[in-house]
Amino acid sequence: MSDPPIRVLVVDDQALVRSGFIMILDAEPDISVVGEAADGAQAVELAVSLRPDVVVMDVRMEVMDGVEATKRICHLTDAKVLVLTTFDLDEHVYDALRAGANGFLLKTICRAELVEAVRVVARGEALLAPTVTRRLIEDLMRRPHAVLRPPARLAELTTREVETLRLLARGLSNAEIAAQLTVSDHTVKTHVSNVLSKLGLRDRVQAVVFAYESGVVAPGADPD
Repeated sequence: MSDPPIRVLVVDDQALVRSGFIMILDAEPDISVVGEAADGAQAVELAVSLRPDVVVMDVRMEVMDGVEATKRICHLTDAKVLVLTTFDLDEHVYDALRAGANGFLLKTICRAELVEAVRVVARGEALLAPTVTRRLIEDLMRRPHAVLRPPARLAELTTREVETLRLLARGLSNAEIAAQLTVSDHTVKTHVSNVLSKLGLRDRVQAVVFAYESGVVAPGADPD
């Protein structure tokens, strides 16, 4: 028996963009678009009533923006939120990640990348646009109002787990982390799981944000 299709809610204030996303996603046999919304308030209502697996969320909208909508949807439902934006250094996107979004991509992605992003997020994995997300976070951390706050629970991590967190913040995959630490993929999965559990984080996206906010990774540091 095949798995049920991934239920998707598409949110964007531009009707043409919404239609395009819907057409692309509905053409896939394993994805079903169950609703569409033109603003964040409507998105929250539909997310609660339709219970989609994934919400494809625009950021800049009238009535309620994508950041507030993401925060409410993550609080009220189990839906995964995939944020799409036109701006790669949009502070609102950073806020959306902190609000609980599971992924962040630019609207310049191709058809195949959008489809795969929905599948990845639906599986419960975090999805970051690698260099874009790093630039976004570093840009914000350089600003005067950004204050690093090392939480006490950081001390619960082992040395290896701290190293894993640093590599996560650089956007490395499990395989790349394994190569860096000279360990197996299984060991990396264990380290990542321990990091998320000990720090009370939901996924890799929140781990990246945490790493910068806590000072584990220095803003502007050479990623290589």
